[in-house]
Amino acid sequence: MGDLSFTKFFKEKDELLALMTSNDWEFHSNPSPTSEQIIKGYHAGWYHEGRETFWIEEADEKIGLIIIHDISDTIPSFDIRLDSEARGKGYGIKAVNWVIDYIFGLSEKKIRLEAYTRSDNLAMRKTLNKCGFVKEGYLRHAWENDDGSISDSVCYAMIRKDWKTKSSTPIKLDEFPF
Repeated sequence: MGDLSFTKFFKEKDELLALMTSNDWEFHSNPSPTSEQIIKGYHAGWYHEGRETFWIEEADEKIGLIIIHDISDTIPSFDIRLDSEARGKGYGIKAVNWVIDYIFGLSEKKIRLEAYTRSDNLAMRKTLNKCGFVKEGYLRHAWENDDGSISDSVCYAMIRKDWKTKSSTPIKLDEFPF
C-alpha cells in the first residue's frame, strides 16, 4: 500500500464517470448509478454546491472520492467511495483520518464531524471506530435506498475536543431510565 494524496475535484467529469460507473456501491442508496444519473448530479452541483469534493489518489491514479457535505456548516458530514480494487487495503482508514484532520484544521472552527452508514456496512463501521469516531446512534429504518428498500443506519461522530486530545468522550446513552 502506497502513500495517498488528496486533490481537490474540479471538473474531471470523465474520471468521475469512470469511477462511479465501473464500481458497485453496495452500501449506498444507488449501488449502480448510470452515466446519465452521474452527469445530471454533476450539472446540478452535487459535487460542488455546499460541498467540497476530493480525489483519493495513489501514484497519480484516482482510486476514490471524498465528498464533504455541509462544508459551510459547523457540523459537516462526509461520504467516501473507493474503487473496488482499493477496498480492504487500509485506504479507508487513511482517507477518514485525512478528512478528520482537514475538517478540524480549517480556519473556521468546526464543532464536530458526522458520518452515517448503513448498519450492514461493517467495513465502514470498523473504519470509523479505528479512526476514533464514537457510535452515537442506531437509527431504525432511516436509510432509504433507491430501489424502495429501507435499511437501518448508524451515526458516528468525532468532536473537536477528542481530535485535539486524541481521546474519546463517552456518550451518556443510559443517562435516564426512559
